Amino acid sequence: MKKSTTNEKQALMNRAYVVAVVLMLLSVVVAGRLVWIQYFAVFQDKTWGERAAASNMRMDTVQAMRGNIYANDGSLLATSIPYYFVELDAKYPDSTYFADHLDALSDSLAQVFGRRTRNGYRAMIRRTRDGKSSTLRLHNRAVSYRTRERIMSWPFFRRGDDKLEDANGKLKYRKTMAGKFTTEYRRYRPFSPMADRTVGTVDSETGRGRVGLEASFNRQLAGTNGANWVQVLPRGVRLPVSDEFNLRPETGSDIHTTLDINFQDVAESSLKKALEKYQANYGCVIVMEVATGKIKALSNLTRKGPNRFVDDRNYALAMGADPGSTFKLATMMAVLEETGIDPDKVWVNAGSGRLVYRGLAINDAHRGGFGSLTASQVLEKSSNIGTHLLMQKYFYSQPDKYLAYLEKFRLKNRTGIHMQGEAAPFIRDRNSKLWGKTSLTPMSYGYDMRLAPIQILALYNAVANQGYWVRPMIVEQVRSSSEIVNTYEPYVTSSPICSERTIKLVQGMLEGVVQRGTAPGLKASPYRVAGKTGTAQKIVNGKYMARRGLRVSFVGYFPADRPKYSCMVLVDNSLAGGSDLYAGEVAAPVFKQVADRIYAYDLSLHAPAPLDPVGDPSPIKWTGRADEVDVMAKVLNLSTPPEPATDSGGMSADSNRWVQGSTAGEGKTKWATRPVDKAEVPDLRGMPLRDALYIMENKGFRVGFKGSGKVVTQSLEPGVSVSGAKRIMLGLK
Repeated sequence: MKKSTTNEKQALMNRAYVVAVVLMLLSVVVAGRLVWIQYFAVFQDKTWGERAAASNMRMDTVQAMRGNIYANDGSLLATSIPYYFVELDAKYPDSTYFADHLDALSDSLAQVFGRRTRNGYRAMIRRTRDGKSSTLRLHNRAVSYRTRERIMSWPFFRRGDDKLEDANGKLKYRKTMAGKFTTEYRRYRPFSPMADRTVGTVDSETGRGRVGLEASFNRQLAGTNGANWVQVLPRGVRLPVSDEFNLRPETGSDIHTTLDINFQDVAESSLKKALEKYQANYGCVIVMEVATGKIKALSNLTRKGPNRFVDDRNYALAMGADPGSTFKLATMMAVLEETGIDPDKVWVNAGSGRLVYRGLAINDAHRGGFGSLTASQVLEKSSNIGTHLLMQKYFYSQPDKYLAYLEKFRLKNRTGIHMQGEAAPFIRDRNSKLWGKTSLTPMSYGYDMRLAPIQILALYNAVANQGYWVRPMIVEQVRSSSEIVNTYEPYVTSSPICSERTIKLVQGMLEGVVQRGTAPGLKASPYRVAGKTGTAQKIVNGKYMARRGLRVSFVGYFPADRPKYSCMVLVDNSLAGGSDLYAGEVAAPVFKQVADRIYAYDLSLHAPAPLDPVGDPSPIKWTGRADEVDVMAKVLNLSTPPEPATDSGGMSADSNRWVQGSTAGEGKTKWATRPVDKAEVPDLRGMPLRDALYIMENKGFRVGFKGSGKVVTQSLEPGVSVSGAKRIMLGLK
């Protein structure tokens, strides 16, 4: 028994040895073959690398469809539109179908594309069918979706031709579907050129975002590319040939921004007018929601010539420059925080408008100087000398304290907005080689530093928000179809950047700038405005040059008593008639135009209308087309509108006449013609929504409205001309 077991073990061992030897020999053969292919096949024939290079089959990347970019109301700011290359596999159809339908296809190609005659297309397709290559691109340019749908009805492309009943009624299948389409996505911005730089562009070669939101959120927008086997034809044409091992691309996510199309439109149109009027180089406008930091408008324009503007640089984020007098707010806040003074009881003597301190010349813009000023008036009148005197008195002995306050006010760091390109702030410290014995003086009124407009706006927005700093934000959500991928919540600091007392005091001073200071043109607004003008000399060849144009700005918020929006306007190199103009004359009017339109658009800013007192009925008014009002007046037994004038042929001179009627109590109805055809934006107030929609939509406007009843407010003033997107907001009551 023991001997039998030993023999079985020996037999198993022998078999194992044989299998091991066979496997070892196979390994040696495979390894030898690989070595031969790698190193010695070159002497027999082409190497595998050469064979691959000679082959016309490639694995090609298929770009995913890029996600969309939306405004806050769902309006499309950027989307990808598919275009299609038309191709034909000439060898695929069976001979009978090919012979029967080739002429019809050639006719269609000649009619639609026109690059060849019918005979030319027929000959080209036959050559391909008889040649080595099977796939043919029928047109060298991609076609639109509408053209693609038309082509789908042609032979070789239409569905159903592949099914045929024989004499017995049995369904047979044949090879007919030889036509195919290769998709190419092209980026389209419906509101272009509005917000072009903010939305951004895409590199046509790589498919990556180059600037703006397209670049900042490229990873989310781009999606995941797929892969296709393609056949490489002459002239580099690449055609898909197989679906078996292809990887399908995944569409990119959508970006939902905080931008408001109406706000963006008014920001750009107002900025354009100012740049043209003052022959300025460039400018920017930023509108932000105070409580959330949501950017509602971000406009950047460069003037290239008379009425020629491009949106080619993000000045609002990327341009670090001397802010000028808008920085005086930070200096005043530091003084109030450090000293606790009453700014209405502390006086400085600004003299005749020129002061030399330790060899540094300090000048005020006001001719003849301001004389004695309170600390509040220093900010309201924007006195450089007064600001220097406050700085000299309270911080020259402790400069580190002043620099610490700037850090606390969040002026020494980027805002962190989720958008590429924000410039890093530059504010000197005592370790800098450029620090000198008078460095604090130019710093106190906004020189020898670099800050972007968005960073200055963030400071003023914090003052409007009762001292709580809010990070600017321009994207609210990233979505993939209906699924929310990411949500960006507003970021507000947990503690204020300064005391409540300081906030209240500087809020009053910023209102004083409008009421008693350098921006008196804003007093006429139906809402209160708080803000600060800024005028800065420009550096030319390393020196500040006052006579080479100025960089002017206005930054503030409204309504001042219950702030909802903050806004920054900057205009560079304002020159008109050869003379420099200051911020109150250039930037402040742009701020007013933007704020006025926003105020008309946003009905939440309006105080409730008082009720009419009992016993004092208001006149009854209505507006409409003359023919319709005439019918209503007869039914109500009222006087009818007067007949329009007629021409020599007896025809009405104004067949589309609109009238307004007014009557009180038992008084006679008074009629007045309401012109709507001459002006691009007519006076719509008093009209029912139906009539206002009819008029404005026929003028090509997109109309939004809030409330119900008749039109009481309109976002565009009657008589104005509109450039760019035509949109108007109506308030009804």
